[in-house]
Amino acid sequence: MANITLFAQAIGKLPKECIRKIIREEKTDKHSKGYDTWSQFISMMFCQFSGCDSVRDISNGLNSANGNLNHLGICRAPSKSTVAYQNAKRDSGVFRRIFYALLAHFGQQTIWQRTKFRFKMPIKLLDSSTITLTMSLYEWAHYTTKKGAVKMHTLLDYDSLLPEFVNITDGKCGDNRGALDIPVSPHSVVVADRGYCDFSLLDYWDSRNVFFVVRHRDNLLYSQIEERLLPETRAQNVLIDEIIELTGEQTKKKYTKPLRRIAIWNDEHGYVVQLLTNNFKLSASTIAQLYKARWMIEIFFRNIKQLLKIKSFIGTSRNAVETQIWTALSTMLLLCWLKHIAKYKWGLANLVVSLRLNTFTKIELEKWLNEPFTPPPELAGEE
Repeated sequence: MANITLFAQAIGKLPKECIRKIIREEKTDKHSKGYDTWSQFISMMFCQFSGCDSVRDISNGLNSANGNLNHLGICRAPSKSTVAYQNAKRDSGVFRRIFYALLAHFGQQTIWQRTKFRFKMPIKLLDSSTITLTMSLYEWAHYTTKKGAVKMHTLLDYDSLLPEFVNITDGKCGDNRGALDIPVSPHSVVVADRGYCDFSLLDYWDSRNVFFVVRHRDNLLYSQIEERLLPETRAQNVLIDEIIELTGEQTKKKYTKPLRRIAIWNDEHGYVVQLLTNNFKLSASTIAQLYKARWMIEIFFRNIKQLLKIKSFIGTSRNAVETQIWTALSTMLLLCWLKHIAKYKWGLANLVVSLRLNTFTKIELEKWLNEPFTPPPELAGEE
């Protein structure tokens, strides 16, 4: 049996020296009295691991494990007022930097395997997720006259299914405007839905040698330049493959180059999907498969909303909300890494629930990850 809890062993997988270096550079521990940035980070990760609904739950939960806090690098459990105050006041930017440091750390640990696509261009899935809020409590989160909201504009790497970049805005920020602040590396493929069919944005990507696959609206004005041959035997769901130029008064000013338009019949739902791309080499069926792969980012949003505390917040200020989002994203990275290194074929939901039930259980993490349902040695032979 291990002498430290599962939660402490999971936290031990984090690159502590790297995190503490970021904290020193950000100088967020200046004038702190006991409850430093590391303690706040671990407290918020505990909030995600154990599913806490309030600052009282965080304080009471850590208080119940007083004898195990030294393994987490925490001197004592914080009071609920301390957690609330620091979430509101300590700059959330430090947790943003920690998230990207963890992304780089876990991304370098192994080669994440790609499936389905043979070409070498990196595939990036782009979408946003809206988290609605009560306008009377979150006055800064502008959305509608009656509701507030924050948006997570997310660029997901297809190989690792980890968020490569996240831009947090209020609910009024459109998908196309939110995407302008997301850096996309040249010679990669961005796959996005209709909200990103903004020709200024597409021209911006094209000028930086970024390939895109986006769904276009039905009212698109264009003229055909060339009709490409359709496959005779394979990919019978491809209805149209053509080269077009835009003819709309505004759109042709924003995007002056030819585009490739592909229409695909969606057999499952019974409608036509119309796509635009600036890639003229990949087959139409591959373009269709790329757009179908976009569903993986919807699964990512579903997981983070259902499995972690991100739909309800324990603070009402913008800083507190962003602190909770960044620490939730950091927790998701750690959970995905644990799932990745485990020999047992965990579903992410099962892993999260099992960790939540065994947060302070003292058992070897690797053994538990690999053989979670193996009976104790003294019971194994009693049958």
